[in-house]
Amino acid sequence: MKPGKGGQTMSDFKPFIPPERTIAEFSLKANVLGAIFGIIFGASTVYLALRAGLTVSASIPIAVLAIAVFKKLGKSTILENNIVQTIGSAGESVAAGVVFTIPALTFLTGGDQYFQYFHIFTVALVGGILGVLFMIPLRRSLIVKEHHVLPYPEGTACAEVLVAGEKGGNLAKLVFSGLWVSIGYKFLMSIFGLWKDAPSFATSKLSQYPNASITSEITPEYLGVGYIIGPLGAARIVAASVLSCLVLIPLITVFGDGLQQVLLPSWQGLLIKDMTPMEIYKGYVRYIGAGAVAAGGLFTLIRTIPTIISAFRDSFRDLRKGRGEGGMLRTERDIPMNYVVIGAIALALIMSLLPQLPGTFPSTLIMSVLIVVFGFFFVTVSSRIVGIIGSSSNPISGMTIATLMATCLIFVMLGWTGESHQATALIVGAVVCIAAANAGATSQDLKTGYIVGATPYKQQIGLIIGVLASVAVIGLTLFLLHTSPLGPIGSEKLAAPQATLMATIIKGLLAQELPWGLVIAGMMIAAVIELCGVRSLPVAVGVYLPISTTFPIFIGGMMAALVNFISKKKEESEISPGMLYSTGLVAGGSLAGIAIAVLAGVGEGKFATLLNFGERYNLVGGLGPYADVVSVAAFALLCAILVKTAIKKTRV
Repeated sequence: MKPGKGGQTMSDFKPFIPPERTIAEFSLKANVLGAIFGIIFGASTVYLALRAGLTVSASIPIAVLAIAVFKKLGKSTILENNIVQTIGSAGESVAAGVVFTIPALTFLTGGDQYFQYFHIFTVALVGGILGVLFMIPLRRSLIVKEHHVLPYPEGTACAEVLVAGEKGGNLAKLVFSGLWVSIGYKFLMSIFGLWKDAPSFATSKLSQYPNASITSEITPEYLGVGYIIGPLGAARIVAASVLSCLVLIPLITVFGDGLQQVLLPSWQGLLIKDMTPMEIYKGYVRYIGAGAVAAGGLFTLIRTIPTIISAFRDSFRDLRKGRGEGGMLRTERDIPMNYVVIGAIALALIMSLLPQLPGTFPSTLIMSVLIVVFGFFFVTVSSRIVGIIGSSSNPISGMTIATLMATCLIFVMLGWTGESHQATALIVGAVVCIAAANAGATSQDLKTGYIVGATPYKQQIGLIIGVLASVAVIGLTLFLLHTSPLGPIGSEKLAAPQATLMATIIKGLLAQELPWGLVIAGMMIAAVIELCGVRSLPVAVGVYLPISTTFPIFIGGMMAALVNFISKKKEESEISPGMLYSTGLVAGGSLAGIAIAVLAGVGEGKFATLLNFGERYNLVGGLGPYADVVSVAAFALLCAILVKTAIKKTRV
């Protein structure tokens, strides 16, 4: 047998629940609760990804919440808790893939007609299920045979949480406390209007340093995201926003102030001297950001080429060796391969034949072929990469960019360069993105199940149920936010940076609409960052995000650094008090944001206006220049509560 870490062999591994033991697992209550969590975290991920361009893993918080809920409802087994987190986590991964791509339809010529609930539902469903199906034949090689080689960090941590839950503990209290504090804070700020939600500072356009601005949306979800990704990740994200808002925009203002003619691409034909900082960003800086992100994604993909090659080679080798090895133990039973093949073919036919999707035959047939080919390839890559470096470092953006570029080049070779083919190319990238994202989460879930002794085929069915439950609300949430006062998608409050990039790439390749000078300048910025020894993709994404989003994320990262300094630790575990409390902040803030969007739309916003005491009694306006101080003080209090919670000892 192949030795693993610590001299162990594959045969040494014993799951927490032995394969010979049968306990409650795929119960009705586990399925229902998992579907509910999938819907909740799917909707909150849509909100967070549209606003911040980021997502956080949902497996661990769902596992913690499952344990807590079942303790209130009655006894449950560790395998039931595992099914809950398996079903629930599918909502987060599918939603991430959808939001990173589908909103790009609103930026493409003629794409609006396909930005409809049915289209979003279909694409999300196909991508999500393909991610599960393609992972099934890989489970034995990646999860079982390489158990001691591929750690799958999130999956292993989630298994530790489930085992800890069997032994007792109060981890869930931290998640719930963060959730309720976040909801309360958000409602006091955004509904009751007791303080400003975005204190700001800007220099005059007539100063020596014009149009430099710092704005911070002091929301609990951004604070929580920053704490979770840590000080280094938060610093890299804010760095690009600093470059954008405090370097590029002032420079463009200085050099363009004297121009008497429009400098293309401009924004709505305005002279630079007449532009606001946001208009300069939309007219020039975002194209620089597009080049930086595209290059960063490709650099990431190139860096992982050895892993990609070995992943594909090793997976196919293990598949050939594993033919006919159908073990009868409970922990070895997968969904049969014939169902996998039939399911993949059926989904491809659906994409080819549905008249509501973009394109006509035979372009839809080619679209389906590209989806299956690229989908299987990047599912394989994604599954192995997350096993090595975790889901948070999975280069999904790079895979999607590569898919879009390859698809667009194929379309160009076929002469399909018209605007009508833009949406078709996007659909290919969207399905592949969703499949790869869900495959990464599926791999982590199957790793968790392998450690605790779950039944694989029950988990795989659970993952499909999670996809079905979440896709039903993902489209609705997108539409709600798009039509809410926060919208439309692409506005400052719903920047959708990843989707904006995808649209820019497609239009640039198929319609030749890119200002290549600005794009290449962005690519060179990414190259400089790489030469400095820093991964360029997370930095480059920050160019697409307004500093109002990245600065509070940075503050969250600094709070994590402060906690590490006080506790004298280099970094926190994923089940530490600070991490769990921050997860609650993210979930609570996102859910409150969706609720606020709903309230703002009820009765044309009259109900929300009635509750807005700040506006009715001029509480903020009456403070004048001190309004920003009050807002900063409220956010500082939220930060203090987070730090106090994070440093206290919690029984696990």
